Amino acid sequence: MSEQTPPLLANATRDLARFGAALRYEQIRAEVVARIKSSVLDSLGCCLFGATLPWTRKVAALADHEGAKPVASVIGMGRKTSVSLAALVNGTGGHAFELDDIHKESIVHPGSIATPVALALAQESGRATGKDVITAMVAGYEIGTRVGNAATMSLFFGGFHPQGTSGAFVAAGTAARMLGLDAVRFQHAIGIVGSQAGGLMAAQEGAMVKRFHSGRAAQSGVYSARLAADDFTGITDVLEAPYGGYLSSHSDQPDPKRLTDGLGTTWETLNVGYKPHASVTSIHSAQDGLLAILRENGLTADDVAEVEAGLSPMTHVHCAWEYKAQGVTAAQMNLFYGLAVIALDGVAFTEQYQENRLAEPKTLDFVKRIRAHVDKEIEAMGPAFRHASRLRVKTRDGRRFEKLTLHRRGSPENPLSPQEIVDKFHAVVAPCMKRADADRIVEVVDRLETLPHVNELMDLIQ
Repeated sequence: MSEQTPPLLANATRDLARFGAALRYEQIRAEVVARIKSSVLDSLGCCLFGATLPWTRKVAALADHEGAKPVASVIGMGRKTSVSLAALVNGTGGHAFELDDIHKESIVHPGSIATPVALALAQESGRATGKDVITAMVAGYEIGTRVGNAATMSLFFGGFHPQGTSGAFVAAGTAARMLGLDAVRFQHAIGIVGSQAGGLMAAQEGAMVKRFHSGRAAQSGVYSARLAADDFTGITDVLEAPYGGYLSSHSDQPDPKRLTDGLGTTWETLNVGYKPHASVTSIHSAQDGLLAILRENGLTADDVAEVEAGLSPMTHVHCAWEYKAQGVTAAQMNLFYGLAVIALDGVAFTEQYQENRLAEPKTLDFVKRIRAHVDKEIEAMGPAFRHASRLRVKTRDGRRFEKLTLHRRGSPENPLSPQEIVDKFHAVVAPCMKRADADRIVEVVDRLETLPHVNELMDLIQ
């Protein structure tokens, strides 16, 4: 570590484990419970739609080949497998189409990891209640997002995918709490999963494996908690170890105090937001800004001569690379394609990110009209505004319009309403289930905390 790097925080792994092991449903604020229920619904929608996609089905075929004991549902596929393989498949499905919830500071999508882990373990146990599921998910959300917070954007700039790295701690926290591990074993579960954290950001440029990172994180959390329950030991200071620890290895500029700041009183779960666009979160404010300019001024794509997008450094690195039709994943991660479909269709959802849309001449033509740069004013605002954007549009008849968007629609600062989250769920699952069945899922999730066990919900999402 350089002399400028803050000292790593002693006992952080222990303190997070003690928090997770001691957490009780009665300690969780009502608004945190409500946020988790929204995330469960949102995540199930992602899993159900994800189950229709080829990358998820390939992972499911792998699970089928293993022939494991059928105790946990493969969501949307009508069959069961082991808890760990269900977590692998469903975690992949939850992250399969860039629709899952997002915690901005940690850059983690906790719902597509915690939901599959908690539900699979609850289903296997046969006696876990809805309150148990909520409590375990809060433990996972709080622990995993804090790990991501402490790693800072340095982890991402180093080429690591936060979903597969920091996300593994979401899974371990969720699984350890579902299994009721005491603080010592919980600490070992965290210490085990830290050695399994992995995922490289080059996967965003066309590879199916980006989705798999989420499934592997979920599966690793299950393995870690299971092993810890059997007194298998992990790195007890995995987060703060000065050599070979998570922060010292994955981040050049960690912020260790973010591991435990406000632990138990400041709920990071409330900093989770939802995605109205089926694209990487980093470009949502730019998509929102372009859509607003077009609608407010009665413009169509044909009216636009030039689009200039001012971005944070992270979004520029992450998303403003030359667009090529390399596959759905690459399109979802790319600023230029995302802006082009907004201009042409007025929406960027599941239909816009299909293989047969990726190289349409009208889309490629609009892509050529877009430029992007790092906006120095946005950069000066700091990491809290890394999703901000400044859109400038010049029309063919010479008019100019500008829109600064500091907070994307769906963020905690500019949230979707509960009804909008329900509407999104219906839109996501419409291609794969009847409206009446979807309505039933919404109703059961809405009373999740009252369920004596999860069988009623699992029967609906088989």
